[in-house]
Parts: sequence; C-alpha cells; structure tokens
Amino acid sequence: EVHLVESGGGLVQAGGSLRLSCAASGFTFDDYAIGWFRQAPGKEREGVLCVSSSVTYYADSVKGRFTISSDNAKNTVYLQMNSLKPEDTAVYYCAAVARDIATIGLQAVMYDYWGQGTQVTVAS
Repeated sequence: EVHLVESGGGLVQAGGSLRLSCAASGFTFDDYAIGWFRQAPGKEREGVLCVSSSVTYYADSVKGRFTISSDNAKNTVYLQMNSLKPEDTAVYYCAAVARDIATIGLQAVMYDYWGQGTQVTVAS
C-alpha cells in the first residue's frame, strides 16, 4: 500500500527557507512520479513541482527558489524552499502516481496518492 507522510512545515519570515520532507512507503521512486502541490485558503490546489526519471517541472512562481531532491535509501523526497514569500503560505502536499510526468505534469487530478499535508506560513 502506498503511503506518503509530509513534515517540516512551520512559520518562517519572508526571505527565509524551509525544507519539507515526504516519507514514502509501498513503492520505489524509480517507478513513480512525485509531485509537490499546495493549497491556500479559498484557492484551488496548485502544482509546485514534480519529478520523474530525473526530469523536473517547476511552476513559474517557484522557479529559482524551490528545488526537489531525494534520498532513495530513506525513500524520502525533499522540497527545499528558499526566498520564501507571503504568497507561498499554504498547506503543502506531496503526491505520487505510477506515470511519467511527461504525460501528466502538474495536473493534481492525475496523481493517485496523497499525503495529509503540512502547513507553511510565511510572515511578512
């Protein structure tokens, strides 16, 4: 059974950094696309970035500020967020699907498995 658990959220000042973790079980990264999404109050869930087969797609709003990495030994994916802005405030989710991102990109509806989310709040 696929299971995803996010952690690492919190309160940070604008311009600061946070690293989110997504601990995965029940699958191997080689066979799945991993995506990070976020949802702010009153807004739709939006894609932040996704990765599969060493290819990464970034939303324009986070290019140059957010990066993704993984530790396959720990089956954990990380979202490094730098130069945070108040508009980055949201609940952040990691998601997974047994497909290549070339076919699905940052379409949230295409991802089958989701974590419970972790709150990120950026104070101005």
